[in-house]
This record gives sequence, structure tokens and C-alpha cells, in this order.
Amino acid sequence: MERACRLALRGLGTARPNPMVGAVLVKDGAVIGTGYHRRPGEPHAEVVAVSGSRIDPEGATLYVNLEPCCHFGRTPPCVDYILSKKIRRVVIGTVDPNPLVNGRSIERLRAEGVEVVCGVLEERCKRVNEVFLTYIRTKRPFVILKVAMSLDGKIASSSRLSRWISSETSRKAVHRLRAIVDAVMVGSGTVAADDPLLTVRQAKKAGGNPLRVVLDSRLSIPVTANVVRTAGEAGTLIATTDRAPTEKAEALKERGVEVLVFPADDEGRVPMGAVFTELGQRGIQSVLVEGGSRVFTDALQKGLADKLVVFVAPSLLGGRTAPGFFEGTGVGEPSEAIRIHGMEVRRSGPDIMIQGYLHGW
Repeated sequence: MERACRLALRGLGTARPNPMVGAVLVKDGAVIGTGYHRRPGEPHAEVVAVSGSRIDPEGATLYVNLEPCCHFGRTPPCVDYILSKKIRRVVIGTVDPNPLVNGRSIERLRAEGVEVVCGVLEERCKRVNEVFLTYIRTKRPFVILKVAMSLDGKIASSSRLSRWISSETSRKAVHRLRAIVDAVMVGSGTVAADDPLLTVRQAKKAGGNPLRVVLDSRLSIPVTANVVRTAGEAGTLIATTDRAPTEKAEALKERGVEVLVFPADDEGRVPMGAVFTELGQRGIQSVLVEGGSRVFTDALQKGLADKLVVFVAPSLLGGRTAPGFFEGTGVGEPSEAIRIHGMEVRRSGPDIMIQGYLHGW
């Protein structure tokens, strides 16, 4: 199953909007076929693994990280193919919550006399498809907060400068993250301070750049900003409120920017939850949030974030006015703190990269 997971991850960035699936076919104690799903419209992992075997698959065991499909899409149902090849046993990492599947394949296989084992390395298999599974269950994107900060927790200096806190190695890692998500989000303050492009330049990106989303409650973003100037090359969506000037909205639209207007929340800000709902309705499965402090804080306080990726640089910025990445009112007691689950720590050049989850399954 671990091998099936590793195979599945070869479809990272290319398989979407489909899930990433890997399959391993075993007979008489030996692997006789492997495969993974490359991209929509191409054969699914199960078909690749079985059809690629030079040994008769009858009586074999098929390991797959996600429940096989049982419906017609761009390709025929994998369950029918598995039954036609007389596979004796199917080991599944996790059930597919897609309403078109959701246990139906398991029932069909068992009804036809195939032995089915479920839940092998289930947590690992769910994490492989954390984006797909979250989107299918909630119809909103999987939200990743990417933070670059100093050792004392600052994401910018007291003069609001943040280039460059993290190392070149970490910045390349960020481009790899951008290459596998559907959208990148920042607040208007980040645009004003850093004027980022938010495109993929140091990694390969299947299907072009991610959609760039800017939260700007009063449309303060200048029309000369990089995300506006390059709107024709990489899509830009600005989410604003009904308090923004309509003439500025028209000026941005004339430059190829899409402007979405939402009712302002109680603080006069763009309602982030409503933005994620809108993105989900558009088929956006994943969003990388890159700042700034108010956006991070809003996402954390409202429970909208799924994953944290934090790059900690070996530096100290100091300064009472220098922003941290999680501010707001904070919690009253340590017992009320937001807990990070499944935390992993590794080096990223001279930096430390920490990633973990805001909630379990």
C-alpha cells in the first residue's frame, strides 16, 4: 500500500481534478504490475497496473490507495475491469467519499465474490488525497497557509518589509507549492508591501499558473500592481466589498481583472468564508494563502485553514510593531490554543520547514 501511495503521488499536479491513485498488482508473493493515474481522460491506475502485467492476473491481489470507481466518466468503471480480469482480492486504503462511489464499488466487488480489505494505511492514503477528499466532502477548497517568518515569529520587519526572510531554497519550495494548487491568495496589504507576481517561476506547472486571488475590501490595490499588470498572462480575481468605489472596480476590469463584490462582514472586511465557497463552486480544489498577517489570522480564527506550512529562518527581526503571522485577540488560556496535528519538521536550506494540520479527519 505504501508503494501504491508513492505511485499515486506521481500524479501530483497533473491528475486533478481527479484524485491521485496508485495501484500494485501482486501474485504468488511477487509484484506483477504497477500503475498510477496520470491525468483526466487517461486510464486509471488499476487498469494501468493490470493491463501492464505480463502474467495472467487471474487470482491476483490488487492494492489501491483509493476505492476503485464504479461509474462511467471519461473512462469506463474500474470495477467492471477488475471483475473481468478475475482479480481474487482487492486491498483498499480508503473509501472514496464521492457520492458516485462511496462504498458502492466495495459492495459490488464483494457481491461478485471478490475478497475486499479496507482501511490499510488509511491515514496515509487520506493524506495523499487530502485536497480531493476535502473538496468532495465540503465543496470548498483545501486551504494551505504558507508562512515565512523569523525565529521570533515575525513575517516582516517593523517597516513592513519581508523580502527576503526565508532562503532561496525555501522560496523554491514555495514555487513547488504554487505549482500544485489551483489558486494563490493574499491580502491587499501584501500587494502594497511586496508587489508580488504570485506566479510559478521556479517549478513546472501543469495547466499554467494558479488563479491569483486578492482580498481587498476597498479596492486599494493600485492598477500598476504586478497582479493587475499581468492579468492577461495569469488570471487575477479581486474579492472586495460593497463599500468599494465602483469606478475603481471598472478600472480594474478594463485591465482584465475579475472583481467579485461581497457584502462586508461586521468588521468591514471581505468575508473569507464566502470567498472560499465561491471558489469551490468554480471547481477550485486547493488554495495557497501567502499572507499577510490579517489574512492568516482571519483564516485561523474562523477555522478556514486546513494545513500550515511554515518556513522559519535563523534570524531575529524584533520590533513591537513588526507583524507576526497569527495576531488578533488571541486566546485567554493556553488550553484554548489551536493545536497542530501530524506535525513534520525538516531542513530547507538554512531554514526549518514545519508543516502540520489544523484538524483531523
